[in-house]
Amino acid sequence: MSPRFVVIDASVGAKWFRDEPGSDAARDLLRQHAAGTVRLVVPSLFFYEVIDVARRHFGPDGARRIWQSLSADELVYSNPDAELLDRTVEVAATLGCTLYDAAAPALAEHLGCELVSADQKAHGRFPGAVIIR
Repeated sequence: MSPRFVVIDASVGAKWFRDEPGSDAARDLLRQHAAGTVRLVVPSLFFYEVIDVARRHFGPDGARRIWQSLSADELVYSNPDAELLDRTVEVAATLGCTLYDAAAPALAEHLGCELVSADQKAHGRFPGAVIIR
């Protein structure tokens, strides 16, 4: 059986190393990815966003440790192309969010797969988004 693809936003990745509401659900997704039942897909900027959260909470050394862990997780990442960037601009306008926040929903739409986010404000109005809390 092939794994299902799920696009996640950086708000989910940040919960992997923080104890807060939604962290258990976020970590469960990562466990499913490690088990091969789910393939987590992220926009390339995901790494910058998550590592910046780690840097703010744990300093530069902590950020480096989180990066090492993330790189070992073998997430599938997508770099933008003209079509995806154009759609990201449209999604940002529709949702009233930043381009950064629109990257994951636009990617999910582009790939035809589920979006999982912990950012209700940015992604709550995206059709079919699963918001973890």
